Amino acid sequence: MLVIPAIDLKDGQCVRLRQGRMEEATVFSNNPVEMAGHWLSKGAKRLHIVDLNGAFAGTPVNAEIVTAIAKAYPRLPIQIGGGIRTLDSIKFYLDAGVSYVIIGTQAVKQPEFVKQACAVFPGKVIVGLDAVDGKVATDGWADVSQLTAIELANKFSDYGVQAIVYTDISRDGMMQGINLQSTVALAQQSSIPIIASGGIAKLADIVDLKAAAKTTTGAGIMGAITGRAIYEGKLDLKEAQKYCDGDG
Repeated sequence: MLVIPAIDLKDGQCVRLRQGRMEEATVFSNNPVEMAGHWLSKGAKRLHIVDLNGAFAGTPVNAEIVTAIAKAYPRLPIQIGGGIRTLDSIKFYLDAGVSYVIIGTQAVKQPEFVKQACAVFPGKVIVGLDAVDGKVATDGWADVSQLTAIELANKFSDYGVQAIVYTDISRDGMMQGINLQSTVALAQQSSIPIIASGGIAKLADIVDLKAAAKTTTGAGIMGAITGRAIYEGKLDLKEAQKYCDGDG
């Protein structure tokens, strides 16, 4: 199981939000490229980047920084989300050296776009499902749809999606622990591997998630994204990844 550090970009800075609210941003670094190198040195096997400005604008905004990170660390797999709503945006990022693109809002509003993207860029598409009380939110979490995460995951089952990043918005940035029940429920019913996100606060959350991953009958839980916990020193990335690499 992967422990994936997050770099959330807002106005060129590395920040963390609380429950997706842009006005509640904590700045952790003015140098996202340097921060990416820091997590690589701590054993990161993949990096999760979100263009927060792009998520609200509907088009990439911090693409220059993402490109710089990919260029600086070409052997570090990167997954990028935020404002990716066209095939041109996907091509741009993949050409820049990013390994995977995350389609969020467009996946909810136009599921056929995911099917098309998977056909044009096989093996490169991840879907991001961000939920409030089980219902999927879009447009930088500003709007909540009537579709559940499980319904959407099932819709994408035969498209060729590499993974689903599942975020419980109520837990994101709150350091209250992951919503294990809903994450496991989605993993049980999905034929696509799940990457858990939102609320991981300590090693015990990783331990619980790995234990739960062993019991799922679906495609399973392949990783967990962590942000505030590693930035505030509540979770040691190297220790967490070492635990996940072991047999425990």
